[in-house]
Amino acid sequence: MNAVANLKVTKRDGSLEDINLDKIHKVVTWAAEGLDNVSVSLVEMRSHIQFYNGIRTDDIHETIIKAAADLISVESPDYQYLAARLAIFHLRKIAFGQFEPPHLYDHVTKLTNKGKYDAHILQDYNKEEFDQLNGFIDHNRDMTFSYAAVKQLDGKYLVQNRVTKQIYESPQFLYMLVAMCLFARYPQSTRLDYVKKFYNAISTFKISLPTPIMAGVRTPTRQFSSCVLIECDDSLDSINATTSAIVKYVSQRAGIGINAGRIRALGSEIRGGEAQHTGCIPFYKMFQAAVKSCSQGGVRGGAATLFYPLWHLEVESLLVLRNNRGVEENRVRHLDYGVQINRLLYSRLIKNSDITLFSPSDVPGLYDAFFADQDEFERLYEMYERDETITKRSIPAVDLFSLLMQERASTGRIYIQNVDHCNTHSPFNPQLAPVRQSNLCLEIALPTKPLNDINDPNGEIALCTLSAFNLGAINHLEELEELAELATRALDALLDYQNYPIKAAEMATINRRTLGIGVINYAYYLAKNNVKYSDGSAIALTHRTFEAIQYYVLKASVKLAQEMGACPKFNETTYAQGLLPIDTYKKDLNKICQEPLHLDWESLRADIVKHGLRNSTLTALMPSETSSQIANATNGIEPPRGLVSIKASKDGILKQVVPEFERLQHQYELLWDMPSNEGYLHLVGIMQKFIDQAISANTNYDPQRFEGQKVPMKQLIKDLLTAYKFGLKTLYYQNTRDGADDMQTNIQDDGCAGGACKI
Repeated sequence: MNAVANLKVTKRDGSLEDINLDKIHKVVTWAAEGLDNVSVSLVEMRSHIQFYNGIRTDDIHETIIKAAADLISVESPDYQYLAARLAIFHLRKIAFGQFEPPHLYDHVTKLTNKGKYDAHILQDYNKEEFDQLNGFIDHNRDMTFSYAAVKQLDGKYLVQNRVTKQIYESPQFLYMLVAMCLFARYPQSTRLDYVKKFYNAISTFKISLPTPIMAGVRTPTRQFSSCVLIECDDSLDSINATTSAIVKYVSQRAGIGINAGRIRALGSEIRGGEAQHTGCIPFYKMFQAAVKSCSQGGVRGGAATLFYPLWHLEVESLLVLRNNRGVEENRVRHLDYGVQINRLLYSRLIKNSDITLFSPSDVPGLYDAFFADQDEFERLYEMYERDETITKRSIPAVDLFSLLMQERASTGRIYIQNVDHCNTHSPFNPQLAPVRQSNLCLEIALPTKPLNDINDPNGEIALCTLSAFNLGAINHLEELEELAELATRALDALLDYQNYPIKAAEMATINRRTLGIGVINYAYYLAKNNVKYSDGSAIALTHRTFEAIQYYVLKASVKLAQEMGACPKFNETTYAQGLLPIDTYKKDLNKICQEPLHLDWESLRADIVKHGLRNSTLTALMPSETSSQIANATNGIEPPRGLVSIKASKDGILKQVVPEFERLQHQYELLWDMPSNEGYLHLVGIMQKFIDQAISANTNYDPQRFEGQKVPMKQLIKDLLTAYKFGLKTLYYQNTRDGADDMQTNIQDDGCAGGACKI
């Protein structure tokens, strides 16, 4: 010990001082205060610090943090808070040079001068308002984070120099400044009240925000939509414009959905037969290069999902693009794919008949009818099947669906979009504004129009701005009313606050004002209400909960419409016709759920028809992989894989313990304890009854449950048909158990905050 006592340490400012082991001990003791089943001496012993002369104090601190984090377990979950407090202490020392945060005004002034914060904050708020808001900030809330949350904040959200890793702020400043920016344009008479309420809601995790908002609002970069939907036409001009749009948005933190279903098939005529078309794959490679050309603002890697119809002439080649077999020339492995299906294609499968494949360029009207009018699609499809002059190919439906499900199973990343449900149970009138694609995470369902050039005034790029309610933080459904108004107001204000690098995106957003409010912590919500995914016990609760969510966000949007006017293209919504989600859902749900409606939908219907809605859409259920970690919540609507999940991201391996572990550990239904997907799909169908966009819903399979340890194709197709029967618009990942029960890999990341659009 004497040898250690004679050593010097290098402080953060570069100066040397005598090592003080007692100071280290005091910090760990402080971090352990009030926590159960944690040992200060064990943390110190596990640190194994190799002291040497000149050792950096931040190296010592990081070693101790890692030692505490490594002790997180089912037996000792509170080490996640001990490690988090140590990490917050370290973070504040880096940001401020001391543990106590500075005054809000001084902090904003300093970072504005450094070019880190948007200059409007100092211009829009006076010193008196800064003083009031500084007094309202509760920096002690930093001590409620779990370790996984602090690491995500540190890695993705806090303003920093991403080259030197210098952090400039602590979490409560992030939350307060997001609130200040979003309500900056509100009248002075009301805005501080909204800022305080919104700060409270997000800093106590009642409302969860996605990656683009958390990382970007308060900085000079003003693009905060999580999801960008870009449709491509069958022309070189449109393909080039699509590529340019991808680059612009992927560089600004957005996850991309690309609809390339119009592109004609290999061998199709060009210019009346002057040349043969090279097919889809070369252009998909072009889109892939655009997606990977930029990281998303240094926060996450660029990512996209590309959509095409199951009846496309090249579909057999397109379905295997992610397959590990094959060569680079016939694979495009760094995109995900959404395969589009409708009623007629499913009926061919059920009847064990054939599906005919066409190039969209050879069958006029078919592609548009595929989304807008199912009866017209069926008429045209059968007419073109009889037309002997058209290039086509028939394949048994069971073979085609089997190939689809085989690739979905082997890659986990071939997604499903039921395009008829996206249009028949939609907030948009499909005759005026059909939905032709989804996004990276399969929860956005918005109208798009192809660009013919990057400045095309007739194109439509759809953006969606996300957030989520933390169901675990809600004790009574009535609490959702105020939270719905706060979330709707904040996101709606963001639409006017942000910049738009492409005019087609700006026009679409301002005209439609689309929002996507979802949920996190659903698994915890079920556990604390003593119900489960698989046995039907959660059906009534889920129905009541999602009824309340949709009702209250619609009510909030009507209120905004009365104050600020309805969105300009409200007339293109089904809401304008007096239709609500409760009118258009799949009635098969009534066979599994008899829960009545509890809220006054008829009065709401009358108010919507009279005043309109400020927002064309209001809800979408996203994965929320990263943002749920900030709230120490279970992600989205998914069951956890373990009571302690080990989540891998670019920031390292993080352990996260389910909420209220000690009290509720026996109430959680874990993913691989569920006997099948059926109960889960029933619940998602009930959610979809109310949700006006779509839902990131996964299917999950444990091969050990099946003969020969192989999931039979019959089961995969049965689950696909179940999802369709109960009205699901989309299916996201297919997960297969591989023995690593508690591994959850956050491959992309929120928005969609996760994928690129996980929130």
